Amino acid sequence: MRSSHRYARMTEPAALRVVLADDSFLVREALLRVLEAADGIEVVAACSDRDALMAAVDETDPDVVVTDIRMPPTHTDEGLQAAAEFRTTRPEMGVVILSQYAEPGYGLAVLEGGSDRRAYLLKERVQYRGQLVSAIESVASGGSVMDAKIVEALLAARARSEASLLNELTAREREILTFIARGHSNQAIADELVLTKRAVEKHINAIFLKLNLTDAADVARRVKAALVYLAEQPAA
Repeated sequence: MRSSHRYARMTEPAALRVVLADDSFLVREALLRVLEAADGIEVVAACSDRDALMAAVDETDPDVVVTDIRMPPTHTDEGLQAAAEFRTTRPEMGVVILSQYAEPGYGLAVLEGGSDRRAYLLKERVQYRGQLVSAIESVASGGSVMDAKIVEALLAARARSEASLLNELTAREREILTFIARGHSNQAIADELVLTKRAVEKHINAIFLKLNLTDAADVARRVKAALVYLAEQPAA
């Protein structure tokens, strides 16, 4: 009896080894409490910045990293940078990205290079232990998890992009619109692109038509066209 019981315990699967990274002490403590109460998960390190995260991964060789996106030293995208590096250095390790906001750009960055062993959850999900634990188990086994709110944000961003009037422009018209946005005159645009002034005017009229800017004066239309263009450019 004793021997069979000992054998049963020896064959139990090992706990998933997890490294946590978040610069907020309160968030780290919340994550620790959630995961310490979960069966089959062992938190082997908790870090407050990117450098500490990278060192902890090298030292503990975890199965999964759970990390915030923004951490010291720059508080921009350290978590995403680390996840991208792990794609090369530790392809078998899962990564769960936590974010305070449902930002489509971050969602796409998480999936860059493939969706396997990657999850992106909103921090509000931390209170639901089952969702976080499920995401950890999924990425550890090669799966992928994307928060429903982030999927909605990605779909909305795609719909906005597809509905953009700029999509109606040809490549040449887009090129000319960039010059309009920079304040170039028709002659200056013609000189830059080695076109006749008349050809540039025809392209600009087509741009105004496609952007529904046919009723205003020429100067006003150029300003509005520039605003349309600039509004859809990524922030610097």
